[in-house]
Amino acid sequence: MSKVHPTAILGKNVALGPDNTIGPHAIIEDGVKFGARNILHAGAYVCSGTEIGSENEIHMHAVIGHAPQDLAYQGAATFTKIGDKNQIREFVTIHRGTKPGTSTVLGDCNYLMAYCHVAHNCEIGDHVIMVNQASLTGYCIVEDRAFLSGMTGFHQFTRIGRLALVSALSASNKDVPPYMICGGRPAVVLGVNVVGLRRAGVSSPVRQEITQAYKWLYRSGLNVSQALEAMRKDLQSEEVRHLIRFIESSKRGILDGSAEETLNPSKGKTSLQESLPELED
Repeated sequence: MSKVHPTAILGKNVALGPDNTIGPHAIIEDGVKFGARNILHAGAYVCSGTEIGSENEIHMHAVIGHAPQDLAYQGAATFTKIGDKNQIREFVTIHRGTKPGTSTVLGDCNYLMAYCHVAHNCEIGDHVIMVNQASLTGYCIVEDRAFLSGMTGFHQFTRIGRLALVSALSASNKDVPPYMICGGRPAVVLGVNVVGLRRAGVSSPVRQEITQAYKWLYRSGLNVSQALEAMRKDLQSEEVRHLIRFIESSKRGILDGSAEETLNPSKGKTSLQESLPELED
């Protein structure tokens, strides 16, 4: 049986699975569905159209599934879908979809730190970390194990690739390729996320292939089409295949490399890059 604090407010037809804990002054609107063993802390607010899986922890004053901040939204029935084992910290806001029948989706095992914002129709995969005040505008897609540092911002429809790392205070208006480190305003690619790849268990040969793909994309003087052709010809790992598919399906285009390396690949690292292990294995 779930534990519901007497000051909590539950709407009509709320479905609570077993062993949920609903804290003081939490509000759950009509028709919300919870799985099992979730914790909803004091003052958290979950809006109609939200489905939450199991073993999530939603901290104080987070708002889940509220109406989108979209002038085109006309009150249609839209949804928010949350998976399992997510940590949603204080004052996080996650808004539901904007077009009728659409959803904002958060996968499993994600960690959203305080004051993060996930706008309407975003899709976040699994094991994603969003540091304090990282913000996604509408229709962004974040692939598995991406790391968005504090106070980062992303244009609508931007995609952030698998195991990409975006440094603090950065802003991106193009797609962030998988496995890369990027930063700046506007953001540029600075190297390969070698530490993240190691921690994810990606093998040394595959890391070497990703590093070679990075060199062709950003240090060789090849254009994107030529770099992709070189990858298809000489690199075989599924990770590189995923990188190729990501780039080929990009509608906004991928981030540029740093200007100094793009114009003069032989000059070497800039001072900002000297601390990055992008070419180590």
